[in-house]
Amino acid sequence: MSIRISYHGDRLQMSNLKCHCGHQHNQPMQDIYVGTGLIDQLASYVDARELGTNCVLVADEITYEVAGRKAYDALIKGGYQVTLCVLQREGELIPDESAVGEVLMTMSMSTEFFVSVGSGSITDTTRTVAAQTERPFVCVGTAPSMDGYTSVIAPMILRGTKVHVQAICPEIIVCDLDVLRTAPVDMFISGVGDVLGKYIAKADWVISSIVTDEIYCPSCGEIVTDAVNKLLKNIPEIKARTETGTRILIEALLLAGMTIMVIGNTRAVASVEHNIAHYWEMQQLQAGKRPPQHGTSVGVSTLLIWPYFEQFKALDPSKFDKQRALSQQLSHAQRERFMIESYGEATARSIMKENPGDFLTPEQLAARFDAVSANFHAIVQELNQLPSYDTIRQAMIDLGSPLLPSEIDIDEALTHRSLMCAKDYRTRYTLFKSIDELGLSPDSPEFAKQV
Repeated sequence: MSIRISYHGDRLQMSNLKCHCGHQHNQPMQDIYVGTGLIDQLASYVDARELGTNCVLVADEITYEVAGRKAYDALIKGGYQVTLCVLQREGELIPDESAVGEVLMTMSMSTEFFVSVGSGSITDTTRTVAAQTERPFVCVGTAPSMDGYTSVIAPMILRGTKVHVQAICPEIIVCDLDVLRTAPVDMFISGVGDVLGKYIAKADWVISSIVTDEIYCPSCGEIVTDAVNKLLKNIPEIKARTETGTRILIEALLLAGMTIMVIGNTRAVASVEHNIAHYWEMQQLQAGKRPPQHGTSVGVSTLLIWPYFEQFKALDPSKFDKQRALSQQLSHAQRERFMIESYGEATARSIMKENPGDFLTPEQLAARFDAVSANFHAIVQELNQLPSYDTIRQAMIDLGSPLLPSEIDIDEALTHRSLMCAKDYRTRYTLFKSIDELGLSPDSPEFAKQV
């Protein structure tokens, strides 16, 4: 297994990707630029990919002024025909069916590609339209707030429910540090939160490989680990939004996102911490409230669940009771009712349809119990690779990040419910599934101690 991350000028490259883990690997072919003064060169970047000459540039009222106008001028100067789609919303843009429809209504039959100018919501809206219309797109980032620039998955809102739409990655990603540095501090906090959650995602992936024999990719694990470790060592630079700090943060987000391209899914970058964040966001939307920045939610949820990972190591496997654990498992009908109570009818039905593997037979549950018990020490060994809770908490304090769910308008009841149903959002195996399959829960006395 080997991998190399390097620059050729301002172009970020991943090369020498050699891994024999068993996953099918895809070599990222996108042009990714990180540097200063890049937007002026946008037309030359598009020229190199030969995407056509007629495009729709998608922005909102804020990102258009931050970078969209400059991108528009650069493309026009380069000889491109550009149609503007400036999405207008009160407050933060929601990437929903309305935003998608507005972009669709702006394009024409002659549109050959799209250009998104923004961060998460703008990029995912454009990504969705580009995939549905089978056209490429170019991304001009405006904030180091999330890892989705390099993603092929678009988290969207459909009728108030968060859904994950299979989409496409931009052909070109332009991250101009002069622009990114001007982003509000809360977007830097969001980006750091999104990256810190990768510690949990990687640990859960390795644990799954131990318990369920899921294939773990050490190449992707190395990319994510190196990126998040570097970020953790440079919190003061990131907080100050220096050029160095901004580069470290956006590189961590881009490299984490590149693992999605390499293996075609989000396993390396999202696990139970994202499940909780998604749940909070869905519940806030259904209540008519505006959810917090996604990465900020991920950071807070990461800190919320970290004690469970530390306290799991203190469990005594000799006291695991298989019969008690099996007797406490919900039946198929009980799990359906719990999901509907937790997520609402429509969302629960959608999640259960997409994740039939969460409905295990008694025999499968018994096998899972045996696997966790037999491999307990191997799981603990992996958990020992994580930084301490205090290290993560102090980094978030130093950054000025929210620490508690209440600080982002998540009340105690919603926090508790999210912990109870975090394991159910995806079939993807997590330590929270291990806890459940041992007959325990976040409410169990074993997890009562606060770290």
